[in-house]
Amino acid sequence: MRLSELTARNHQNSVKESGNLRFDVLQSEDDPTRFVLYEAYRTEEAVFAHKKSEHYLEWRETVKVWMAKPRSGSTYHILYPEEIL
Repeated sequence: MRLSELTARNHQNSVKESGNLRFDVLQSEDDPTRFVLYEAYRTEEAVFAHKKSEHYLEWRETVKVWMAKPRSGSTYHILYPEEIL
């Protein structure tokens, strides 16, 4: 399976998760080999559930050989929109 197809599958299944608020897949205009996945979840438990899902585990295992450097993530707290807090 190609990276784009696998990432699309991960996106499509992730947005169906009950705790998912956003799952955006972004591609750099300057360097089309660079991607950012922007994910927002309602709770920390929803993040943990996502990281145990079949589609995420398959994506993570498959893409690691394509990474120029190991994946990294940053955690942020949602301030706005307030209605999702």
